[in-house]
Amino acid sequence: MPEGHSVHRIARQFDRHFVGKPLSVSSPQGRFGDARLIDGAVLARSYAVGKHLFLELDSGLTLHVHLGIYGAWDFAGDIALDDTAASAGGRMGQTSGKGTVVGSHEDSLASIGAPRRTRLRIGETEARGGSPVEFPPAPVGQVRVRLLTNDAVADLRGPTVCEVIDEARVTAIRDDLGPDPLVDKGGAAKFAARIARTATPIGRALMNQKIVAGIGNVYRAEMLFRARLSPYLPANALPAETIRALWDDWVKLLRIGVDTGQMLTMDGLTLTQKRAALANRVDRHWVYRRAGESCRVCGTAIVMDIMEARKLYFCPKCQGVSA
Repeated sequence: MPEGHSVHRIARQFDRHFVGKPLSVSSPQGRFGDARLIDGAVLARSYAVGKHLFLELDSGLTLHVHLGIYGAWDFAGDIALDDTAASAGGRMGQTSGKGTVVGSHEDSLASIGAPRRTRLRIGETEARGGSPVEFPPAPVGQVRVRLLTNDAVADLRGPTVCEVIDEARVTAIRDDLGPDPLVDKGGAAKFAARIARTATPIGRALMNQKIVAGIGNVYRAEMLFRARLSPYLPANALPAETIRALWDDWVKLLRIGVDTGQMLTMDGLTLTQKRAALANRVDRHWVYRRAGESCRVCGTAIVMDIMEARKLYFCPKCQGVSA
């Protein structure tokens, strides 16, 4: 599932290429009947809160999208390279030998969300100045909703949530979410208050979107290692300074993720090491997906456990784990 930085990147794409323009809205697969409610409206604002995308229209309605595990936005047309794409030479995220993006949280400029091989290759061709393609391109796959302007198109496939909502519903959704560092002022205090109210393990609490918005499996594992915290410690037993340090680290890592397009969680890298980390996940993380490998700090084998049906990675020595 895309983590918070990816959804902020998607919001950035809409802000750059769609805000201020009237949208032709359709549902190529025919499953989004509410398309008619917003067809012809002008996109006034695009923003993300955690893993939720809000496309605010001049009509007072908002298109609310949560990608879930399988969702993805594909962009085509007059789409310029943003800072994120430029930092990675136009290629966002690593690929396997077959060219498929590995990891739904790290994708190309053309396809942000779950991996899409066709769109990835189109995006790479465009990024490298290849031959122009017909615009707008024909929808590929089961497109739930298509947003079309005179020079850009965004296709949404496979979302968990895709709905048109009013202002009251937007407020209700946001009130139910934990703070997002890039959106919420006073987020540190809100985070601390919600942590203090739960005795659930901190490894579970960080994944609870009602406590803090945007953290997923990768950031959870990496933040706990960086803090040298056992994922099994009761959240409300943590000292106030530890809670504040976790929040500050989330602010830092989220900004890096939005700026680079990668969940780069290792500090103190040389320029060569940083380039390697941006190009390949195996050089990017302390513990995530490194079960059985040696801890980069102490040499102890990284452990993988299951917490609420999600894989949890940690170093038992550095994090003093006692389940």
